[in-house]
Amino acid sequence: MTIRTILVDDEKLAIQGLQLRLEPFTDIEIIATCANGREAIRAIKTEKPDLVFLDIQMPGFDGFSVVKGVMDVDPPLFIFVTAYSEHALKAFEANAVDYLMKPVEEDRLADAIERARTRLSERKGLEEVEKLKNVLAEVAPDAMDQMPEEDGHADSRYEKMLNVKDRGQIFRVDVDTIEHIEAAGDYMVISTGENSLVLRETMKDLERRLDPRAFQRVHRSTIVNLNLVRQVKPHTNGECFLVLASGAEVKVSRSYRDVVARFVH
Repeated sequence: MTIRTILVDDEKLAIQGLQLRLEPFTDIEIIATCANGREAIRAIKTEKPDLVFLDIQMPGFDGFSVVKGVMDVDPPLFIFVTAYSEHALKAFEANAVDYLMKPVEEDRLADAIERARTRLSERKGLEEVEKLKNVLAEVAPDAMDQMPEEDGHADSRYEKMLNVKDRGQIFRVDVDTIEHIEAAGDYMVISTGENSLVLRETMKDLERRLDPRAFQRVHRSTIVNLNLVRQVKPHTNGECFLVLASGAEVKVSRSYRDVVARFVH
């Protein structure tokens, strides 16, 4: 899938530098470049790109004004690129795919593009489902009546209770009470706010057993129950801490910052 992309920055050298860094990504097709916010809004509405790399600090319309200016159309995905880390939390509020600091690091750029690919794939999948439903509604309405509700019993495949053997005893843990889970070698430390239990299982296997609508990885070795997040505290370099119901704080690494967008409004 080709990702039709627009680059927006008031500095010509910044545009050129980003173009060079994007050359290795063969699925990125740069269809336009813009030097200010007004140009960007016009280009987005005309070209209807999939993805926009958007500078924040620009004279006149800044990056956030551009996002607001295209909300009346089907907006593209945005990756903010800026020299100012203090805009990170506001970028999450704008539901950006990612937030890159200048000068853009190659590994961070690769992570951001991979996130964009995932989001576009999910969006495409939803569009295809809707198209299929519309066709079925026209040609086979009886079949539509027999289709399950959107959520159906999808959550039935996820665990409601975990059996944890710890210190010679078996504990039954309600997953809704789990605040966060941390990897410790071949073990997982499950924290409920009241106590901690040790489970011998890999993080990958545990992720498969937990509902991703609630449990998301926020660090290479940490999973958090988003339903128990009570506060987001910005940190340096665009990182942040999540304050959980018990008062415990969990750091969100830069690679997982888009998780914050799920509950920052």
